[in-house]
Amino acid sequence: MTPDQHVLKIDTPAPEPERGIFETLLVISGRPVELDLHLARLAQSLEDLYGQEPPPDARDLVSTAAAGTELGRLRLDVSPRDGNGVRVADVDPALVFPGFGEAPDLQPVEVPGWRGAHKWADRRLLERAEAESGDGVPLLLDGGLVLETSRGNLFAAVGGALVTPPADGRILPGVTRALAIETARAAGIEVREEELSLDRLREADEVFTTGAVRGIEPVRAVRGVRDWHEGAITPRVASGLRARWFG
Repeated sequence: MTPDQHVLKIDTPAPEPERGIFETLLVISGRPVELDLHLARLAQSLEDLYGQEPPPDARDLVSTAAAGTELGRLRLDVSPRDGNGVRVADVDPALVFPGFGEAPDLQPVEVPGWRGAHKWADRRLLERAEAESGDGVPLLLDGGLVLETSRGNLFAAVGGALVTPPADGRILPGVTRALAIETARAAGIEVREEELSLDRLREADEVFTTGAVRGIEPVRAVRGVRDWHEGAITPRVASGLRARWFG
């Protein structure tokens, strides 16, 4: 069976911008992790989409909500229709920089014309992809090219280097994605931003994803492409980023 025969196809309408956007952060001991970087990305999305600046009290809202949380997920919503809000939920420590034993399978999902450069509050398309993927994590494709997962950016180790899809307007320019690139290069690992097909992904020695809460998450398999064993590069990048976040 070819990879294409394992690819789901989703044609749910594109996200509605008026529902707003959001930003997700990890909270450690009451501290919102990488707050400046997340607020900067939020500001860029607000400017691009609505010609607006972030709420003047955004930093105070986040800092106040994070206080008293030992380990959590914080979500800041900004919407021209519904206003602003902050939600915080505790996070299982096993979900943050998880080991290979907790690595997920990815389910390829073709989403024509996907534009993931902003963190849309309207997640109907992603929710449908998650529902149809069962216990797998959706891996979004456009025209057969790998973009990102429903919860983070993707990296593939190929020949000792890391390859990640370019931030060309189709994927979220993730804060953790940028930090993973920086961490990998500081460790002497070459990183290239290049297009990835499923066929090229089959050649990878290991794959991982990045996200604001989970940090670096290894991937066990891409359905219809191949399975992987625990690699050497993913733990190196994870260790460097974990040290930055947890000290």
